[in-house]
Amino acid sequence: MDLEYHYQDLYETSIKKIKADDYQIDTLIHDPTDKRFGITLLIRPSEEVKHNIQKFLKHLKTIDPNQYYYENSDIHITVMSIISCYNGFNLDQIDISKYIEVIKKSIIEQPLLEIEFKGVTASPSCIMLKGFMKNNGLNAIRDNLRIHFKNSSLEQSLDKRYTIQTAHTTVVRFCNPLNNKTAFLTAVESYKTIILVLLKLIT
Repeated sequence: MDLEYHYQDLYETSIKKIKADDYQIDTLIHDPTDKRFGITLLIRPSEEVKHNIQKFLKHLKTIDPNQYYYENSDIHITVMSIISCYNGFNLDQIDISKYIEVIKKSIIEQPLLEIEFKGVTASPSCIMLKGFMKNNGLNAIRDNLRIHFKNSSLEQSLDKRYTIQTAHTTVVRFCNPLNNKTAFLTAVESYKTIILVLLKLIT
């Protein structure tokens, strides 16, 4: 998969929709009655990486503070959505120890993961950092998860919504109509190719 082409195509398509007010607002993001839960395996960046991301978000907040900007505790890269969020899911329904066992079995030996956040992209519902994998470690773990979970009898929904192939991280979600939309999108555009951070991880 050509990630640069994918991110660029996604960006251009999404920005056109946002400019035409054809974007999606998450009305449940602040709703305390929201009962959508699931299981996702995540990578959490270091404090240094998150600090750099917050500089970018601080800029956007000055233009439109009424969107959902990810706090450091929320920032992540999705390795794999094991059970996609749905209303009514509860951990009491599963044996979590069996999931941990499969995940541990799926982690590759010497899993050095290198991911570079270079610029931004968008979807009709959010702003994301473009993540580029510098080696195959992340995809190797994903492939192992697919094999081991599909060979088990555990509840899972791997790849049912889409086959994850990127290393992006979502940092802004639209939860209100965009104020000063032109200035907001101009600011996003100014970060389109800036290298924000190089994230090195050993899982």
